[in-house]
Amino acid sequence: MAMVSIIVPVYNAEKTIRRCVDSILNQDYTDFELIVADDGSKDDSGAILDAYAAQDSRVRVLHKENTGVSDTRNQAIAMATGTYLQFLDSDDWITPDATRLLVRAAEAEHCDLVISDFYRVVGTRVSHKGDIEEDEVLTREEYATHMMENPADFYYGVLWNKLYRRDIVERYHLQMDPEISWCEDFMFNLEYIRHGERFLALQVPIYYYVKTKGSLANQNLTIANTIRMKLTVFEYYNRFYKAVLDEDEYEKSRLKVYKFLFDAAQDGAVPPVLLPGAKRLGDERTTVSEEVLESNGLLQSAYRDRMLLQYYLEPVALKYDISVPEARLLLYLHQAENVGTRRELAALTDLSRTSLSLTLKKLESRDLISLEDYKDPQTKEKQLILEFLPESERLLTDLVTAERDCEQVRLAGFTAEELEQYKMLSEKIKSNIQNVLQA
Repeated sequence: MAMVSIIVPVYNAEKTIRRCVDSILNQDYTDFELIVADDGSKDDSGAILDAYAAQDSRVRVLHKENTGVSDTRNQAIAMATGTYLQFLDSDDWITPDATRLLVRAAEAEHCDLVISDFYRVVGTRVSHKGDIEEDEVLTREEYATHMMENPADFYYGVLWNKLYRRDIVERYHLQMDPEISWCEDFMFNLEYIRHGERFLALQVPIYYYVKTKGSLANQNLTIANTIRMKLTVFEYYNRFYKAVLDEDEYEKSRLKVYKFLFDAAQDGAVPPVLLPGAKRLGDERTTVSEEVLESNGLLQSAYRDRMLLQYYLEPVALKYDISVPEARLLLYLHQAENVGTRRELAALTDLSRTSLSLTLKKLESRDLISLEDYKDPQTKEKQLILEFLPESERLLTDLVTAERDCEQVRLAGFTAEELEQYKMLSEKIKSNIQNVLQA
């Protein structure tokens, strides 16, 4: 049984499904099954999915007649065997560390629902949504209170930036409502939240949202069906808050509940508007030279090691709103028994003296470290005295975890005997280098 069942409903998605599936199969977390449900596609989507299944045993394909996305998801959920459920839309894709970060958060904090930040993509431009201010564990009541402030936000109303526990879905027989083609994700979430106890929001963006979700005007619905669907959503929403909040709290919040009903009556669709600070797609995360990765040589080897560490440091940097060089410097300072002089520190971290000074000042301004220059009476050189401040505690824990993940990847597949040999050979290489540089 896989740890995660990743579910993708597919309908006429031949132009985008490869990008979506490739992003899943290329996850650095591998303990998953991928259930791709072909909802009666009329293009080559079904054949594309079958080809993936033939190549990778983790891929399971469901072919069915066209009954809509809700019924398709329900059938896929019934096939799932994982501890957790993760959803994608066929237009979209995820970062290589997406599933690992979601599962790690759920396991570490014993959470029933994990929500992630995400990227909006319009054409060749991408922007970070960026409304999650910190990784935070919330109770059901706290989460419901946040949701009440902006229920139409994607943090609450969709499936694709979340990780669910399958046992909760099964125990309470939770399903998408096939009769509803508007806000069906939101209603599923409302029912799920009623039965969850711990919720966690992740700052790191791990999902690329591309698809423009259709509004009611594009769904060829009759006025009667539209009214019926909206009344159903209103009932779900009202019932949810009556169940989650006590009577006094519900009365205090009733105006906010009604505000949602009014806003949703306008349409309820949330367009993928680009936010300020949009970048060209591909610049949001560090890119790696495929040519250098494949080539051999001392410089290429050093590049691979540097980029692998950066790959694991980057989510931590994004989470705490620092740069990767700042994260790397913090990790080094945390490891160093003696910081030494600024000149030595600049050489060790491969930073210029100016860049090092600026980076250290930024870390001080964030109340992460405290630095003091001490003049050594013998060498007359200024030594750095470093103190980590309480604000840095969680950040340093995450940096150490990132370093450990990096080392596990470097040594993946090694036997105990090979690890011992590697340690011995590394010490020999270190000694050889010391003999030359200390001569």
